[in-house]
Amino acid sequence: MKSRVRAVAHRGDPYLHRENTLPAVEAALAAGADAVEVDVQLTKDGVPVLLHDRTLERLWNDPRPIARVTADQLEEVATPGLRIATLAEALAAVAAVEGRQLLIDLDDAVPVAAAWQVVRDLGLASRVAFCGPVTAMLVVRELAPEAEISLTWNRLQLPKARLLDELRPSYLNPPFGLVDERLVAAVHEEGMGLATWTVDLRRTMRKMLGLGIDSLTSNRVSLLRRTIDQYSG
Repeated sequence: MKSRVRAVAHRGDPYLHRENTLPAVEAALAAGADAVEVDVQLTKDGVPVLLHDRTLERLWNDPRPIARVTADQLEEVATPGLRIATLAEALAAVAAVEGRQLLIDLDDAVPVAAAWQVVRDLGLASRVAFCGPVTAMLVVRELAPEAEISLTWNRLQLPKARLLDELRPSYLNPPFGLVDERLVAAVHEEGMGLATWTVDLRRTMRKMLGLGIDSLTSNRVSLLRRTIDQYSG
């Protein structure tokens, strides 16, 4: 049974599988994540793929920027059983599990239109949410008036009323170091949920739950799932 606090798997289950790959997404779903957060970048030919960095170097040992590599050329960095996944493949994996959600993290506005087109083409608008900074979320809201938005926020002060009216975010999404009772209360008073990231220690998870947050993102989704269920139970 889904608890009141959303358990979000950060880039899948990176403790078991390479982050932002299909095995990581599938493992997170198997571990009971309510939502799986993935990062999206565009290939040279405009295909949205799962990747956090602007280059392939850290994860795939290739110095090329993703923007200079076509989707077909990504096969060059694949290893047996592991390759860079497309957003469409991640959406299909999440859609196959009832009640789960894909949280698409967009660091800037560049991939927004292509990502939204993939979501629309697959008819999965109801199974996704978007998170990221103001610039990217403004484009999301323009293209997708009904989309769920989690606004990434790095300030103690809440966004201005005009921005909240324009974006209509479901969640405010600050790092956990900024979260205290005052912020949780202020966010709830504005009619939003409070989401926070990236929480990997059990004691920090329990502290956030005690403060009344609504969504927790972690690299350790199995521990997060157990902690939320124990706290809620």
